[in-house]
Amino acid sequence: MKLITTPRLAAIALATTTLGLAACNDPADDAMEQKADAVEAQAEMTADALDDQGMDAQAEAVEDAGEAKADALEEKADEIEDAN
Repeated sequence: MKLITTPRLAAIALATTTLGLAACNDPADDAMEQKADAVEAQAEMTADALDDQGMDAQAEAVEDAGEAKADALEEKADEIEDAN
């Protein structure tokens, strides 16, 4: 009989943990987090375009607003995750 080594046990534990976390994953939570990422990315692109045109103050305001909206969406995602 083969001896089960520590690396094999570690691999089994990692796989079990990964599968357990995947089972707890909520599609609504994931969708909200993806929306937050998209909002932040769009704000950054808009801010970069404004910055390129020398509109630094407007760029900063757009970026700040995008980050605030993304943070709010991530908080909603956390609430969804906590509810489950």
